[in-house]
Amino acid sequence: MAEPDPHVQELLDDLATARDEFLAAVADIDPTLRTTPGLVGDWSARDLLAHVGYWAGHAAESLHRAEQGELSEFGRDDISVDERNEVVARVARDTAYATVSSREQAAYEAFVARLSAVDPELLPDRDADGDSLEEIVGFDGAGHYREHTLDVRAWFDDKEAPDEADAEDAAPDEADAD
Repeated sequence: MAEPDPHVQELLDDLATARDEFLAAVADIDPTLRTTPGLVGDWSARDLLAHVGYWAGHAAESLHRAEQGELSEFGRDDISVDERNEVVARVARDTAYATVSSREQAAYEAFVARLSAVDPELLPDRDADGDSLEEIVGFDGAGHYREHTLDVRAWFDDKEAPDEADAEDAAPDEADAD
């Protein structure tokens, strides 16, 4: 297989880095809490993993459609993003964490395989919503993993940071210092 175009290689490297950071953040979650709602809204880590996996698969599909000369039809007559996200989360809630993880891995690998082989001349092509292939690759890929890495880290920050009342209760009172 030929080496990817240098710009495509940058996209691949960015994707791999962003995904590694996301998976590291999720790995820090206590395994007993990975299926507990509340990580992002009422989503658990399992739901979030299914979500990024779905969108990695969506990016792979957009690359395939571009290869077929059908990108301009991609996204036409689709359900809304919110409806799609709800379906993904609903399915994830009824699926074992290990299965969700395997599916995300497979979607990521399909995405990488398609992106590695993409003709860079296709990157400016636009889908039915007017997004370029490169934009889709970015926001369904590295951008999406990064967005949700921040969500996971914010959840940890909320869990680890004492609230102000706790901090005040723990601080010695100057009046008590006498």
